[in-house]
Amino acid sequence: MSETENVTAAVEPYVINSYGVSNELLSEGAALVRESGLRHVAFIMDGNGRWATARGLPRESGHKEGMVSFEQVAEYCADIGIRYVTVYAFSTENWKRPKHEVNAILMILRRYLKRAMKLIDQKRVHFVVIGDISPFDEKTQQLIRDLDEKSACYDRVLNIALNYGGRAELVHAMNEAVREKAEQGVLSAESMLPGMGELLTEDDIERHLYTYPCPPPDMIVRTAGDKRLSNFLLWQSSYSELIFSPVLWPDYRQGDVNDSIRDFLSRQRRYGGVESTVGVK
Repeated sequence: MSETENVTAAVEPYVINSYGVSNELLSEGAALVRESGLRHVAFIMDGNGRWATARGLPRESGHKEGMVSFEQVAEYCADIGIRYVTVYAFSTENWKRPKHEVNAILMILRRYLKRAMKLIDQKRVHFVVIGDISPFDEKTQQLIRDLDEKSACYDRVLNIALNYGGRAELVHAMNEAVREKAEQGVLSAESMLPGMGELLTEDDIERHLYTYPCPPPDMIVRTAGDKRLSNFLLWQSSYSELIFSPVLWPDYRQGDVNDSIRDFLSRQRRYGGVESTVGVK
């Protein structure tokens, strides 16, 4: 069994239910996951600012409430049997926002990482930060590394995209793949001449993506109604089903996850062929 096959083996859902969701909703969600075969779900958590503005609150309040949604949704996904969850928490473009808003977002994220460190054995999830963490202070970088290392024993994975950009990820992966070839002694001027075969394969690049060895997301959910990827998982999303929910992220909760899975189930996934693998035919 390959490394990727090994990490995508089926796992049974576990239920902590620390957020007071009914057993009926949990059972419904678990049944939907079994029917859909979902392994990896990604979320573009959009709408925090609009949620706050609509209530006459500062945008920072929207980010705080968005963190509540994030924690509840991530835990619920694990509870109903989704093994891999990836969330778009802070993009490389988010630095362009007003400084006070950026500082508030990063403070909220640091507080979450500190809480997660204390709850590793309760959550039973491997916390992985994907993206370029070099702009963060050394204390935060060390917290990220420690959280990854100490939670690595768990099979379920929560990828938190911080200072992440899909284009930057591809540049990183290609550079690392070229370095690997150079270290192996297979990179030379002659190897790059026409007719000498491929210098890099898709597998070479995939091994160096931030999300490796997670499988690509089956479903990417973007909240708040906008219909774009915004530089998120550009390589991995090739065959992902894109679900665009009108619900603002701070209002997106466990029942909305179930609704998104139902939408996924209605799709015909052909992967370039003619046979559907999920939903109606």
